[in-house]
Amino acid sequence: MTSAQASPFLNTIRNAIRLRHYSIRTEKTYIDWAKRFILFHNKAHPNERGEKEVVAFLTHLAVDLNVAPSTQNQALNALSFMYKAVLDRPLNDLKGIVRAKRPPKLPTVLSSSEVRQILANLDGDHWLAACLLYGSGLRLMECMRLRIMNIDFEHKAIHVFHGKGGKDRVVTLADELFVPLQRHFESVRNTHEKDLADGYGEVYLPYALERKYPNVAAQWSWQYVFPAAHRSTDPRSGIVR
Repeated sequence: MTSAQASPFLNTIRNAIRLRHYSIRTEKTYIDWAKRFILFHNKAHPNERGEKEVVAFLTHLAVDLNVAPSTQNQALNALSFMYKAVLDRPLNDLKGIVRAKRPPKLPTVLSSSEVRQILANLDGDHWLAACLLYGSGLRLMECMRLRIMNIDFEHKAIHVFHGKGGKDRVVTLADELFVPLQRHFESVRNTHEKDLADGYGEVYLPYALERKYPNVAAQWSWQYVFPAAHRSTDPRSGIVR
């Protein structure tokens, strides 16, 4: 369902999310939880429902669907946003929620030998992205959202903007990745120049920069380090990029 086809209420939620410059993943997630909540309560408008119905829905997720705790918390965050930012009715008393059970804690840190085995079985862009994840401590989406301008060869650094929690930080760029990254940039630049010649080659810009600086979206420095393999439609604007 596109923005134009969505219900007026869902479009109101979408507009509230974009006003706060949340990521497109957060937008899709919050909209999906809003729809699931509405369908769970027989398509009743959320304004006609309150804390009691939110508790029932979250309990349903844990008891009937056996979701992970993180999924239940994600649903709670989405519904809390909907009631506070859209309906102007912050959720208060949510007592009685049956919490999803946490699975046994498993180790999440790979040993050096395990990392070497993984990297040895990767190549191309996947190998380069994995090296950045491991060597610079990037989160997956931070890596996927890197722009050319974020790579600072002179200072051996990577500038991460609007990471988890909306925070910025600077991480180290390993010397061993200089040459692979520069070769990768050559390939990306060739693709970018071809896209420009075909009338495309623009990227999404945050915070309405596209309206303020109309030509910036096509500039090399704003391009993604790891662009998509094929042109796609921007879900925010409907523009093919």
